[in-house]
Amino acid sequence: MSAAGHTAAASQPDRGHSSEREFRPSFRASYIERSIRRIQPAANREPSTLTTNADIVDLRDFYASPLGLAAARAVSLALTPLWRPISDERLVGLGYAVPYIDRFAADAERAFAFMPAAQGAQNWPMGAASLSALVGVEDLPLGDASVDRVLIIHALEFAESPEAMLSEVWRVLAPGGRIVIVAPHRRGVWARFEHTPFGSGRPWSRGQLTRLLRGAMFTPTAWAEALLFPPFRRRSLLGFAAPLERLGRDLWPLFAGVVVIEATKQLYRGVPVTSTARERRRVVKPVLVPAGAGAGARREG
Repeated sequence: MSAAGHTAAASQPDRGHSSEREFRPSFRASYIERSIRRIQPAANREPSTLTTNADIVDLRDFYASPLGLAAARAVSLALTPLWRPISDERLVGLGYAVPYIDRFAADAERAFAFMPAAQGAQNWPMGAASLSALVGVEDLPLGDASVDRVLIIHALEFAESPEAMLSEVWRVLAPGGRIVIVAPHRRGVWARFEHTPFGSGRPWSRGQLTRLLRGAMFTPTAWAEALLFPPFRRRSLLGFAAPLERLGRDLWPLFAGVVVIEATKQLYRGVPVTSTARERRRVVKPVLVPAGAGAGARREG
């Protein structure tokens, strides 16, 4: 018998078996497949579901969606009262801050969008010379005391060492410079759903952020909350986002989706022991060399 004949014979069902037995293998296969999908790590699931590792494509697609646009509006409204003007400001967005520095960079002398290497990067601003860069969050390509404000969003919750990241931010900030952090809130509803980037990574409480900032030699100066409406999947329900956001500020601020904190750099801190890795990094010329110690010093000079 030819090979084709063997194949045909193998494909014929056994007439001595019932149709129930013929169906059972496919049923078992689908059951096993569903069971595997339940226990799979989140990183191996569908790419449309954000995981513990932020991805530039997922972040970009989220902020292009109706839910992402509503979230960006709510967070921007919470940032506005904290965003005190700084003359000749040099601004850095760290993480995925593009939807927000688009709004606040207009008054800055210079602005950069720094995106972590594990996340990926995109061009910013669109249609102009790129001011974005792929960086290591513990090794920023900036000189000491070279910027006036750093906005951190979609970065702290994914950092391997939040302390090391904030120590690096302290280094590049000018004396009296400000850091603004937007982090997922531990008690918030948004931290419990993975279809938004605020449901990935490590959420934070107010107390945890306060201790983290003080340990990195920052003094917290202002707080705010945002994302007080549920992360609706249905577009028809997003019409209630703005009213619920306003109502939630008075009735349920403890369950906000994100916590926003502003802190100021303390001028004095202990001098760390110099490591070999730090000495090697100092050999590399920074991208932005300060003309002075921040905006105030530049005006005096």
